[in-house]
Amino acid sequence: MTVGSQVQGLLISLQSIDAILSSLAIKTKEREASEAFHQGALKTRKVIQEIQKRKGQIEFEEPQYQQT
Repeated sequence: MTVGSQVQGLLISLQSIDAILSSLAIKTKEREASEAFHQGALKTRKVIQEIQKRKGQIEFEEPQYQQT
């Protein structure tokens, strides 16, 4: 398993976490809990963006992603 494929798996997991947190923020009736879930989702999205940038760098650097 390449680093690139591991990072892709990580991104899929983070996107799933984001979806769950967003869903909980909408479904939760308690205002404080809803806000906490929303903030968690926002932080997760920032992490996703950073990992996506890094994934691009990894794909550029790993030989199996380069076309010959």
